[in-house]
Amino acid sequence: MIRLLYWPIHLFKTFRQSIAYLPSLLALAYAVLAYVSLFLPISDEQLPSVLVKLIEPPESTRSLLAALLGGMISLMVFSFSMVMSVLSQAGGQFSHKLVFGLISERHHQWVLGHYLGTILFALVLLMTPDVTEGIATWRTLAVYLACLMVIHCLALFVYFIHNASQSIQVDAVAADLHRTTLTSMQALQTCQSGEEWRVLSTSTPPITSEPPYHPVHTRQAGYLLNADLTTLATLAERAEGTLHLHFHFGDYVVAGMPILSLEAPEAPDSGWCDEVRATLTYMEGESISEHYVFGMTQLMEVALKALSPGINDPGTARLCLHRLTDLLRRRLEWRPCDALFDQDGVCRVTWQVEEFDSLVFRLFQPILTYGREDLSIGLELLRSLKTLSQFADRRDIKTLQAHADRVVETLAQTADHPLDRRFVSDHLNRGSHRLSLPDTLPRFPPDRPPQ
Repeated sequence: MIRLLYWPIHLFKTFRQSIAYLPSLLALAYAVLAYVSLFLPISDEQLPSVLVKLIEPPESTRSLLAALLGGMISLMVFSFSMVMSVLSQAGGQFSHKLVFGLISERHHQWVLGHYLGTILFALVLLMTPDVTEGIATWRTLAVYLACLMVIHCLALFVYFIHNASQSIQVDAVAADLHRTTLTSMQALQTCQSGEEWRVLSTSTPPITSEPPYHPVHTRQAGYLLNADLTTLATLAERAEGTLHLHFHFGDYVVAGMPILSLEAPEAPDSGWCDEVRATLTYMEGESISEHYVFGMTQLMEVALKALSPGINDPGTARLCLHRLTDLLRRRLEWRPCDALFDQDGVCRVTWQVEEFDSLVFRLFQPILTYGREDLSIGLELLRSLKTLSQFADRRDIKTLQAHADRVVETLAQTADHPLDRRFVSDHLNRGSHRLSLPDTLPRFPPDRPPQ
């Protein structure tokens, strides 16, 4: 059953995540409205007499509709030209991964849908022949409704200009990435709030000495962003075994790769393996809603782009560091589960979760490498580590301390002038933290004579 429903569900998810989702729904709604105005005519006798007296048909209905249609097409072309300009600037200034996110935002799709719907409504009215006198008022109402739609689209155009100009500002980009990542993280935390979701380090799953493992190979290549873990647990229970996932969510897998294995006495059949593959979510590119780590890495990449010689904007990099610090702080307070148990307490699915130390290394070390010549970047990284140390346990404190030592070493290599060294030394222990930092910036190398 799961195998039969896989392709319809996959196609629906792909369509729902595409830019054509909302425009198609709105265009369909406008088409239904055009059908009501044309094929369900209401005679003047059925309408209130006051309405019939007040509404008079325009002298040239077709000329009016043709003007409205031409104006809407020009408005739509101009809007798309502005979108391409905005996307070009966003890709050059921030990251090319943000381009699809900007063009696929819901409010942009709403504007596009109203544009398409208005054009469709006016086109349908223009294609219909002239009507008799008996339903002239009803058809005139449809023409006036088309005029109101065009006025509504003009208001949406003003909103679109404002929103498009705001969407490429540094604060808006960082805030949107932070908000989307936090929403994805909270959704995962809510999903894993049940007792059956556990962390293996605090759980006691059954362990056998030499279990028979039966691998399951993938049949397609792509980014494996997610999986229906609940369905996988059901399939593992049916096979009387435990499923072990051998990849991190978000990894790129190639066709024929063993992505998971079943720990069970008997090997599964091909139908069972197809049902397991049907629970996996593949996507082209990175989706923050499917995997929250992508939001953090995109913030890091925006910071790297800002530190490139062509842009040279350390202020943007510091802004991204602030957002990353808050997200990592929330990650410290919550540890994702990596095992799913059934009602009898038997472990059915295990998967790999990126640990905090690996996440910090992926996010902070590239920024330190690209911004090592800027003392403000090093001090901001040290400030972030000091902030995180107030929420970390003993194990994570060691990770943060190792990164802090690396930052201090980099600052010691960069600060050659006595004024720079004195300024950095004054900021080493400023603020509350739980790290072990020197009172003054050490010399590098240790035997280097003072300036």
